[in-house]
Amino acid sequence: MTSSIQLKDGIANTVANDQPQGMIIKIVGAVAVAHLLNDLIQAVLPAIYPMLKANFSLSFAQVGLISFVYQITGSLLQPWIGLYTDKHPKPYLLPLGMMVTFCGIILLAFSPSFTVLLCASALIGVGSATFHPEASRVARMASGGRFGTAQSTFQVGGNTGTAIGPLLAALLIVPFGQHAVAGLVIFALLAIWVLFGVSRWTVSHAKNQVATRANQAQSKLHGRKLIIALSTISLLMFAKFTYIASISNYFTFYLIQKFHISIQTAQLHLFAFLAAVALGTFAGGPIGDKIGRKAVIWVSFVGMAPFALMMPYANLFWTTVFSIIAGLVLSSAFAAMVVYAQEAVPGRVGMIAGLMFGLMFGVSGIAAAGLGHLADINGIEWVFGLCSFLPLLGFATAFLPNTKVK
Repeated sequence: MTSSIQLKDGIANTVANDQPQGMIIKIVGAVAVAHLLNDLIQAVLPAIYPMLKANFSLSFAQVGLISFVYQITGSLLQPWIGLYTDKHPKPYLLPLGMMVTFCGIILLAFSPSFTVLLCASALIGVGSATFHPEASRVARMASGGRFGTAQSTFQVGGNTGTAIGPLLAALLIVPFGQHAVAGLVIFALLAIWVLFGVSRWTVSHAKNQVATRANQAQSKLHGRKLIIALSTISLLMFAKFTYIASISNYFTFYLIQKFHISIQTAQLHLFAFLAAVALGTFAGGPIGDKIGRKAVIWVSFVGMAPFALMMPYANLFWTTVFSIIAGLVLSSAFAAMVVYAQEAVPGRVGMIAGLMFGLMFGVSGIAAAGLGHLADINGIEWVFGLCSFLPLLGFATAFLPNTKVK
């Protein structure tokens, strides 16, 4: 009982303590690698939608429903997991969650029906829901006070995996069929091994942590200011991830229909966009540590709006160029938004991470289903024209209050 209490207190003090003690690069790197592997597995699912659509004779709405089930499963669970682990840290939840993902991979590879596809999507969603809040907490524990840099490094691992997923699908899965998805268990097993190491470090670090009073540079927002801050961040998350969902889920269909290219070629264009998202995410964290979270959020939305607005009217070359620029600039905001919310509500790192990642999953899932339905009715090109206006919601950044005490 005593050791359990010490573990809880140690992790809580480690997360709360804002005194810079030097970033533990090995641990931040390990959770980033695990995030890469986790999101690589996730990214294969939308990348093989054209294959699944053909294999099971699905409509766009049914394709959107697959994403909806996966994203909503993660969305509903993540905040509660984060809230629970804030009070009752469970370091070994990380490898256990990846084991659930392992089961989802096997089910996806050998799904005989649309219903089983939905079950496989749900399992992969559960695996992700257990991963993100706890892994984000570990990244913050090991940040040494450089919260934006640690969060962006953690997140760029996920974005890199998301970028590699479609490329892997194009080269190794689509040519060999649905059963080739089973090969992803190699990445799941590697992630389980990495996460066991991270969990051991978390337990050891917490037990050896000398309890110190948090000397926080952040101040809590209260009442109306807190409501405005979280509401504005939620609106910005809606704009960002609805736009990214439109690209991640339907960009290949858009390119195939408008420019008459092959599935493999379309997936390479999607890879270029997702690679730009990964690069932008990595750059956004350190920049936010230097110039402030709010400034990064401003630039990320306003800076990419012209390119998003021009993309539906461009040829294939400029569509690719504009998508890369849009992905690069827009993605720089995510680490800034996560850390901004954590600074607004200090002491609830897991809950805020769960809320942010859960909101990301929820918005992406609802957007995927809704946009798929609109594509069935109005056409995929109409949907991309509509989504091009989403970055204009970034002007809501003006309502964000400051979280730092001068």
